Amino acid sequence: MGKLIYAADDEQDILDVMQEFLQNAGFDVRTFPTGDALFAAFQKQPCDLAVLDIMMPGTDGLTICKQLREISNVPIVILTAKESEADHMRGFMLGGDDYLIKPFSASLLVVRIKALLRRMDMIHPPAPIRSFGDLTYSEADHTVTCGTAPLALTMTEFSLLGCLIEHTGAAVSRNDLLNRVWGIENEDIETRVTDETVRRIRQKLKACGSRVRIAAVWGYGYKLEETV
Repeated sequence: MGKLIYAADDEQDILDVMQEFLQNAGFDVRTFPTGDALFAAFQKQPCDLAVLDIMMPGTDGLTICKQLREISNVPIVILTAKESEADHMRGFMLGGDDYLIKPFSASLLVVRIKALLRRMDMIHPPAPIRSFGDLTYSEADHTVTCGTAPLALTMTEFSLLGCLIEHTGAAVSRNDLLNRVWGIENEDIETRVTDETVRRIRQKLKACGSRVRIAAVWGYGYKLEETV
């Protein structure tokens, strides 16, 4: 059986199409009419990826995304019928990894899901554990520690921090981060998504008392610095 995917949407037709396409692609799919039902199922049996519509009866998809992110780093795809920038940004700020605007191509959804899961499952050649300041970054184990305490990062946060650690002492452009972390081209909204991901990492570094900070390089990108 393939990877387990949970999908929540209040439109049964959409759920049926998603289930058909994803099952044909080799995934094990379970669908839910509400985000609350998906979250309850996740607490009993976590899935490998979740697809969440924003507008659903009961708890909205963005809130469910936040609740999932509080207990798991599972990849999350947000579905939205709204084309406003604010909805996309909120989804990323709450921990979403990708989004699609309705109406969307079911084939495109399959491609995006496969891309997210590849990033999770990609086998890397043995690499030394990298460190910077009080941070230790292990790509093989997919872990980051601050001193001896684990740093809970989402998949995209982990990838972005890894890019910065790999280029320790040098600035990395927003465009390079977009291409390496998300595999997308530069667009204004996507550039701000990079900024929001950095903001979340900064909050987590501050919360764990790390001496490492992500410094902005005006008009270009970001680099790591260590405070005294």
